Amino acid sequence: MEKFEGLSHLFVTFFLFIYAHFMVVPAITDVTMSALCPGEDECSLAIYLTGFQQAITGLGTLVMMPLIGILSDEYGRKALLTLPMILSIFPPVILGYSRTKTFFYAYYVLKTLTAMVCEGSVHCLALAYVADNTSDSQRGSAFGILSGVGSAAFVCGTLTARFLSTPTTFQAAAFVAVLAAVYMRAFLSESVSDGDASPLLVPKRSPDIIRSSVDSSKKTQLFKRIPSVEDILCLLNSSLTFSQAAIVAFFNSFGEGSIHASLMYYLKARFHFNKDQFSELMLISGVAGTISQLLLMPILTPVIGEEKLLSIGLFVSCTNMFLYSISWSFWVSIIATKLACFFASFNCLTIFCPCFGNSLCVPYVVSVFSVFVVFAPPCLRSIASKQVGPNEQGKAQGCISGICSFANIVSPLAFTPLTALFLSEGAPFHFPGFSIMCIGFVSVRTFTI
Repeated sequence: MEKFEGLSHLFVTFFLFIYAHFMVVPAITDVTMSALCPGEDECSLAIYLTGFQQAITGLGTLVMMPLIGILSDEYGRKALLTLPMILSIFPPVILGYSRTKTFFYAYYVLKTLTAMVCEGSVHCLALAYVADNTSDSQRGSAFGILSGVGSAAFVCGTLTARFLSTPTTFQAAAFVAVLAAVYMRAFLSESVSDGDASPLLVPKRSPDIIRSSVDSSKKTQLFKRIPSVEDILCLLNSSLTFSQAAIVAFFNSFGEGSIHASLMYYLKARFHFNKDQFSELMLISGVAGTISQLLLMPILTPVIGEEKLLSIGLFVSCTNMFLYSISWSFWVSIIATKLACFFASFNCLTIFCPCFGNSLCVPYVVSVFSVFVVFAPPCLRSIASKQVGPNEQGKAQGCISGICSFANIVSPLAFTPLTALFLSEGAPFHFPGFSIMCIGFVSVRTFTI
């Protein structure tokens, strides 16, 4: 970690932002269900609204991520980080005040609009910042550490939500989001040198335009930087490895987006999960991911390479989806319980104690395999980063983020109706996890690239 000391302020900023973001995740399912379908464990309206929000967010970030990446190459990472970090403050303030149906819809609309700019942008810019300040040989480990910091924030946010009341959770999230923005502005240095950075919307390479009408020049220069389909295709065609990484990113994000839109409602319907159990499940995944990214990845990356770590992460991710899809089955629950007891007998996985002897055990067991799943995203980003020059890191990360956002548009549209159907009483046949199994089959496509 000593060789990455120059990135310490970025790591703190990233930690605080992710901490605030994930603090509210365990509570949002219960809040949504209580506002829309009080007293029920199944609610198709909640599932459809969540899928719609994810699709609209993906549509916005599809445009915004490449644009933000390109602008950050021009004006610096810190300047572009300011907007999403400030916008992310407002949604939790609403639910911190009230969680009635009216306030929930106000939150829903504002969250959808702000997420079109905020979703993924801080991560994208943080990756570009790391790439600016590391060599090719260090980049894979540095990306892994950044992801590990995010996983640690995920753990802390989830653990905080476990012990706070729902109103206090949203209030605390808003406070930490404010703290993250203030810290970033006060302590984070710009990754672009003073001679290269330009004030936002005043391009450094256009002195003639600067001397002309200021207002028209700002609009013209900003418009010219909005990436077109041809720009993205040109970047994808610049390297076979980069285009392959982009395809893998699409299918991996497609699987992740689909599972995020479906899994919590699946667990709510089949196992009656509440905020505390969601927190426990996320806590196990977060701890496993943090250990993996902060300790294992810096050791394994130089030894076996990013490509093999990527393959391991993708394989385990697909396996997890298949296990989740059949976790409702009685015989699978029995096997998972026996496995958890076996590990616990060695005092190495005592965190499984809450699930012993009941059908909740499978989700808890599967969550541990996050120790391998988390290999995939940082390895994928590092491979893509090495295919472009130092002045194109924002563009490259923005392009990959845009492709991931496109996957997040398609995935809920494809699987939200399927999830709602098989969790309802009108399912064609009894297989509550059928949609998740289909997601697993789609994710297998990553191994054929």
